[in-house]
Amino acid sequence: MFKHILITGGAGFIGSHIAMRAREVWKNCEVTAFDNLSRRGSELNVPRLNAADVRFVKGDIRTVSHLDKVGHFDVLIDCAAEPSVHAGASGSPREVIDINLTGSINTFEKAREHGATVLFLSTSRVYPIPALNGVAFEEQETRFALSKRQDMPGVSGQGIAEEFTLTGPRSFYGATKLAAELLLQEYAFNYGLPVLINRCGLVAGPWQMGRVDQGIIAYWLAGYLYDKPLCYTGFDGLGKQIRDVLHVEDLCDLVVLQLQDSERWKGDIYNVGGGLENAVSIRELNRMCSEISGRQPGISEKPDTSPLDVRMYVSDNTRVSARYGWAPSTDVKTTVSSLYTWFDTHKDTLAPIFG
Repeated sequence: MFKHILITGGAGFIGSHIAMRAREVWKNCEVTAFDNLSRRGSELNVPRLNAADVRFVKGDIRTVSHLDKVGHFDVLIDCAAEPSVHAGASGSPREVIDINLTGSINTFEKAREHGATVLFLSTSRVYPIPALNGVAFEEQETRFALSKRQDMPGVSGQGIAEEFTLTGPRSFYGATKLAAELLLQEYAFNYGLPVLINRCGLVAGPWQMGRVDQGIIAYWLAGYLYDKPLCYTGFDGLGKQIRDVLHVEDLCDLVVLQLQDSERWKGDIYNVGGGLENAVSIRELNRMCSEISGRQPGISEKPDTSPLDVRMYVSDNTRVSARYGWAPSTDVKTTVSSLYTWFDTHKDTLAPIFG
C-alpha cells in the first residue's frame, strides 16, 4: 500500500507506538522514525524501534537539511511537538513556535515535494480556554461532570465536538497547533495532498515519560512508585478536574484504519479521545493508583488555578466513530494498570527520569 512511512517525533511516546504498529501492519513498507531525542527518556525508545525493524534517523524538524536525510517518503505522520500547554507562558514563546509551527511547516514542505499523504496529530488544546471553562457542569462528590443540557454549540453531554468555537485564547501550544492545522488544510487545497487531522485528547500508556504539565497519568503513578510529592492543583485544590483517557494502542488502531482509507482524505478533522465512558478526575485517578499499587501517599492541595488550566475536557468521538467504526476498547483502569506494570518492570531503568 505504501513504500515509505515517515513518523516525525518518532521516538516519542505516541510516535514510537505508531511506528512499531505501522511496521507490524505494512511488512513490506519502510518505516522511519525521525526524532531529535530532546525529551528525556525518548532515547529509551531507540532500541525498541531498532528491534521492531524501524529505521531511526536523528534530526530536528526545525532544520530542513536534517529532513533531507530521510529520503523519499509517501506518507508523513507528524507527531513532533513541544506538548506542554505551559510552553512560552513565561519568557519567550519562540521555541514552542519554532517547533510546533515552523518545524511542522518544514515537514509539510517535504510532503509537498514528495506528493505525500499527511496525517497530522493535533490536540484538543486548540479549543479556547475561556470557552471550555464556560461549559455547563455539575459538581459531584469526586468530579466535575458535564451537564446534559448545554447552550453552547459544539458541546453536549457527550463532550466537545469539532464544531466547538475556536474563538478565544488557548495557550501558545494550542495556538501553534491550530495554526499548523490551518496551513496544512491550505496544502491540501492548493496542492491536492491527502490530509487528515486528529485532535487528540489525553493519550496514555506504557513508555510515556509523563511530566506535571503533560502526561498526567504516568506522572501521577510515578509519584506513587518513586515517593514524589503529588498535589491537587487549581479549582480549589479538590482534584475534580476531568479528562477522558485514550490508551495509545487504541489510537494506533484508529491510525491504521485511517491510513487504509487515505485516498479519500480531504483535510477532515476529527476529535479523538477516550470519550465520556473513559473520563476520570484526578481524585478518581489517585484512588485507582492507590488500589493498583497498594500505597497511599499524602496529597497536598493548591487551590489557585492557572489561567491555562481547564476544568473539564471530554472528546465527543461521534464523528470519527461514524466514519471509521472505531471506538476505544481500553477502559481507564486497564490503562492505568498497564502503566503500573510497565513502571514495575522497568523501575530501575526509569528511576533517573522519574525518581
